[in-house]
Amino acid sequence: MPPPNANGSLHVGHALFVTIQDLLIRFKRMRGFKTLWLPGADHAGFETQLVYEKKLEKEGRSRFKMDREEFYKETLAFTLENKKFMEQQLRELGASCDWSREKFTLDPEIVETVYDTFEQMYKDGLVYRGLRPVNWSTKYQTSLSDLETKAVERIDPLYYMKYGPFVLATVRPETKFGDTAIAVNPNDRRYQEWIGKEIEFEGLIGPIKLRVIADEYVDPAFGTGVVKITPAHDKNDFEVAKRHNLPMVEVIDRYGKLNDRCGKYAGMKVMEARKAVAADLEAKGLLEKVDESYKHTVLVNYKNENDVLEPRVMAQWFVKMADLGAKAREAVESGKIRIFPDFQKKIFFHWLEKLEDWNISRQIVWGIGIPAWYRPTGSSESGKELEIHVGREAPKGTNWAQDADTFDTWFSSGQWPFASLGYPDSKDYKTFYPTSVMETGYDILFFWVMRMIMLGLYRTGKVPFRDVYLHGLVRDAAKQKMSKSKGNVINPLDMSKKYGTDAMRMALIIGNTPGMDMSLSEDKIRSHKLFANKLWNIARFILENQKEGDIEGTPAISAVEVTYLKQLQNLTEDVTKDIEEYRFYMAGEKLYHYVWHTLADVILEESKPILKGENDEARLSRLWTLYQILTRSLKLLHPFMPFLTEEIYSSLSDQKNLLMIEGWPAE
Repeated sequence: MPPPNANGSLHVGHALFVTIQDLLIRFKRMRGFKTLWLPGADHAGFETQLVYEKKLEKEGRSRFKMDREEFYKETLAFTLENKKFMEQQLRELGASCDWSREKFTLDPEIVETVYDTFEQMYKDGLVYRGLRPVNWSTKYQTSLSDLETKAVERIDPLYYMKYGPFVLATVRPETKFGDTAIAVNPNDRRYQEWIGKEIEFEGLIGPIKLRVIADEYVDPAFGTGVVKITPAHDKNDFEVAKRHNLPMVEVIDRYGKLNDRCGKYAGMKVMEARKAVAADLEAKGLLEKVDESYKHTVLVNYKNENDVLEPRVMAQWFVKMADLGAKAREAVESGKIRIFPDFQKKIFFHWLEKLEDWNISRQIVWGIGIPAWYRPTGSSESGKELEIHVGREAPKGTNWAQDADTFDTWFSSGQWPFASLGYPDSKDYKTFYPTSVMETGYDILFFWVMRMIMLGLYRTGKVPFRDVYLHGLVRDAAKQKMSKSKGNVINPLDMSKKYGTDAMRMALIIGNTPGMDMSLSEDKIRSHKLFANKLWNIARFILENQKEGDIEGTPAISAVEVTYLKQLQNLTEDVTKDIEEYRFYMAGEKLYHYVWHTLADVILEESKPILKGENDEARLSRLWTLYQILTRSLKLLHPFMPFLTEEIYSSLSDQKNLLMIEGWPAE
């Protein structure tokens, strides 16, 4: 089970994954496979801390005014309480998983596995601590990986500033105090004479000297074709600086304020400083013009679009992704891992081409702490040059300080398949790894699935799963994203209470094409409640017409009844093949139409006069046939509608077992 975040109530996306995975596990169980559906919950690092910080805000408190241990204990209590609530909701949605094996990403054995992986990767040179640009949240005081960012389109002023003989365009004039070069494209004829020269001009807080460099990164069509290079506050500029051996000058601190390198602007927040710098440039005649309608994208916190992320160069822990990515690609290209639907493979490969080293350290309290220790080297008391030790305990000696950071939650959850099964020695690991199917939403193909493949191959030498089935997002009837602000959220637990869980599950399956978003409305759920009623009434009609001893033995049946049973056999073969090939929506639709339009509308209607007639032989053969059709229909529908089918099956006179452990009808 992709472990749901243990920080709140389940939503309709959870209901979808429970429905699909439960359908698969019930189907395989009935087919005679040795099955395990292992449940779990995710501590969800940053996301849970975000939820708990909002709770604190409502209470007039802040984590920044709390002791670290106190904040952790409160968050743990909050998470464990939510975890219990969430697990009960999973049960209500029909999840037939093995709760005796339930895991939590903060279980000691899971944490030990995560530590082992980190330490091994460090020894193998795949993990390093480096000074690189990160996405910094000034609001939450932590770095975020590229996974936790969102690019949004904004309209901001584009300032054309005079830099000595040049005019250049920038959205961020407040970072000018950290400039270490001027750059042009090497093929731009307008500026050939300046390449390699140093220019000197008057700035807002004193004279400035900058070298003019040439780099392919510069787009001659942007602005005037001249750009300033600010390596400490722009990811692309950082790469330019590495290529040209430029210094880095940090001018914005961790709180989003200009520092003491910025003269009179020191202490100002970014937006305040931007306006002040622009106004002073204009007053000094150094602002040529302003384009007020410049459209561009900015990176924001994916959980809070008001939290614009500040690029900062910081020492963080990174995972080298090139070799891991190559092995993940080979696993999919070779067919060791199959992705459904097939078009998602192209997206998988596209993400692999864009891989950069992965920042796995977070400056938050809630999560798995990084097992690392630091102390200043003999040549540096400032702490800027550090000796690093990776391990659970500090080495012998003095001045060792423990790393206060925590792992990115995707680093721990990326190890979920083998960690939750007790790698490397447990019976479950040896029996069930690699797992058969990973079913999850397409939106976390890059976030999670790719990382599970990489870390699984690295740690175990095996793929973590054979098949990946990706479902789409659940949208409202108008195909709009569900959100509380729009008032279009469908709560699956409310719908289950109102219409029954089986109706909810059928509504989530039928019409749900693999890898595509689906529309869900209350009307659709209500219509499947009617289907559930129809199935109940069919069963009641057949059972009410049955007398003791009526279905014992196998009577001679008519040619029509042979046709009906053959028709059902064909349906069984179709449904079985559809489920095996992950066409759940087609299987569900075929069963729906058979029960409603063939069994109810045709077969039962034709049977009514026979069951009321005087011909006992015809009545018995028809009743026996109807009973066979009913029991097989219940078995075929059980993975889709477990509650109702189990209830009806328990009322059959000759059935002693639970339906969920009965055999699947033979094709």
